[in-house]
Amino acid sequence: MKQIGIIGSGTMGIGIAQVASAAGCTVFLFDANAAQTEKSLGGLQKTLARLVEKNKISAKDSENIFGRINFCRDIAEFKGCDLVIEAIIENKEIKTGVFRKVEETVSENCVIASNTSSISITSLSAELQKPSRFIGIHFFNPAPLMPLVEVIPGLLTEENLPQQMYDLMKSWGKEPIIAKDVPGFIVNRIARPFYGEALRIVEENIATPEQVDDAMRTLGNFRMGPFELMDLIGIDVNFSVTKTVYADYFFDPKYKPSLLQQRMSEAKLHGRKTGRGFYDYSENAVKPEPVKEDNLYAEIFMRIISMLINEAVEAKRLGIASDADLELAMQKGVNYPKGLLAWGSEIGYRYVGATLQRLYETYQEERYRQSPLLTKL
Repeated sequence: MKQIGIIGSGTMGIGIAQVASAAGCTVFLFDANAAQTEKSLGGLQKTLARLVEKNKISAKDSENIFGRINFCRDIAEFKGCDLVIEAIIENKEIKTGVFRKVEETVSENCVIASNTSSISITSLSAELQKPSRFIGIHFFNPAPLMPLVEVIPGLLTEENLPQQMYDLMKSWGKEPIIAKDVPGFIVNRIARPFYGEALRIVEENIATPEQVDDAMRTLGNFRMGPFELMDLIGIDVNFSVTKTVYADYFFDPKYKPSLLQQRMSEAKLHGRKTGRGFYDYSENAVKPEPVKEDNLYAEIFMRIISMLINEAVEAKRLGIASDADLELAMQKGVNYPKGLLAWGSEIGYRYVGATLQRLYETYQEERYRQSPLLTKL
């Protein structure tokens, strides 16, 4: 597969284009907003120039990577593509409308894929004339730097296609894993408590965002705390994924969205991209210093990590992916310092279970129910 079409030239689309081109593919990049494509290509030139300055790539490599990306003004230019990857807004109706146009253009042998982070692959494929050639290929942001790619077959996906895409992603220098088509797939399902439980702690006035972030960095060795990470991802984007997972799991209380996050989204306080989220990113802003309290920090850490471990154990029980892939997903997809199954074994599954039981008795909420497998580990 050497001719790759990419729909959407935002951060994800241009990142995937860079990855595919660096692997020697010819890329056809289309966005309904041509100005966005021009802006992204200009940004890519600057990115490649910085890589040359740092001796990460040669000037010739930079020229070749950029030269293999073709600015398309119409999807009709995808006619000769072997694979088309969609990387646009997380909206099922908009995506399926685009896929219909792609099907009218490409050959019957062309694979069509979505970079969706949470929409059902099966539901998207069902709208196609030939659903067997459709699959999820989910990159993580920034695509050139994050090694993980989730390959997600739907119920209608042709049997050999997942392995074919797995091998292709390997050839692109990525670390792919094959996941079941469940809401959130692997990473966005298992990671929900990292944000959700942190938000609950702040909503309940137990701690500040600064304290929660500091606790997770110092006790858990996470690179970023939940609130810092939500600001980086975009509070609106994170909230949208949570709502999708919650609805697709038939409103399971474990995935219930946060009212605080909804209010932040309504106020358009989306994080770094708007200059303010849970933190202020204006030029002269001073980041508040958290008040360190050992007992509080231990409570914050155990509450969040226990929820995360429980979610990983439940994913193991349901066979969403192999143990090795579950561990790889969280380390390579969201930079967790260690796999959650290994972390559970290290802390002690009984202690994790006791923490969840205490939370359940306190709140009387199904949110804190333990995976049936947790008591057997």
